[in-house]
Amino acid sequence: MVSLPTVRVAAVQATPVILDASACISKAVRLIGDAAAQGARVVVFPETFVPVYPSGAWAKHASDFDGFDDMWERLWKESVDVPGALIDRLIDACREKEVYCVMGVNERESKRPGSLYNTIVYLGPEGIEHKHRKLMPTMHERLFYGIGGGADLDVVETSFGRIGGLICWENRMPLARYAVYRGGPQIWVAPTADDSDTWLASMRHIAIESGAYVVSVPQYIPRSAFPSDFPAQLPKDEILGRGGAAIVEPLTGTVIAGPLYDDEGIVVADCDLRVTLHAKRWFDSIGHYSREDVLNSAFLSDPH
Repeated sequence: MVSLPTVRVAAVQATPVILDASACISKAVRLIGDAAAQGARVVVFPETFVPVYPSGAWAKHASDFDGFDDMWERLWKESVDVPGALIDRLIDACREKEVYCVMGVNERESKRPGSLYNTIVYLGPEGIEHKHRKLMPTMHERLFYGIGGGADLDVVETSFGRIGGLICWENRMPLARYAVYRGGPQIWVAPTADDSDTWLASMRHIAIESGAYVVSVPQYIPRSAFPSDFPAQLPKDEILGRGGAAIVEPLTGTVIAGPLYDDEGIVVADCDLRVTLHAKRWFDSIGHYSREDVLNSAFLSDPH
């Protein structure tokens, strides 16, 4: 018989140690321990937590051909190989604490120095379970990241349930969501840098549409977190990302934990996976409500 347990999940709203990948990993290991001490079995970090998210507040200046080489070089140097030694440290923490971790990283390929990717890595006690590269970098992000291939739109099956999701504004892509929904996620992870009210509205919709608990993890980024030798001009704003970590249930789209703004912290909730089954009795976007028999032909037909 399929087990539908209650799973405690944690959204870790943490500020990275900017442009220091090893220190970011050390901080993440500590926070995995803190979340596990609160009983969490799934621990989710923000988008590109390692070693920084290229915020539009400063990264848009990379559109100039000159003057951003130092930033690019340092970002590449402090990015992560998957697999690699830094990822191994996170796996060790997952093994020790018996948890699963979803980590946002700037991913590089040291065997071929060049493009970076905005990636989430699914880790567990047994190692790397899955990774997903962002399909479509948003606006200024295209100055930093290559595009994902799409073959990784899948879920991770654990002993207690299925975990899947998308990165930031990928969550606005209906076909990308549908591709992941096909895997039957019960816990939907959404690492992001979006701290807007509209983002939270999207998370509530996706909870209902997917029939899964949604774990939304934005970033809290104060100006004070940037090192004095940060190689790009910063705005005068004291806060570059307010956060807003939240967990949403799938039956009515109710926010059951958070949102947390203007601080670091861990937002925790117990997710009764029976509720995901109840939600799909009402609305199953891949099952009785999918109507692929009609909509595939409508989609493929010439609208003109």
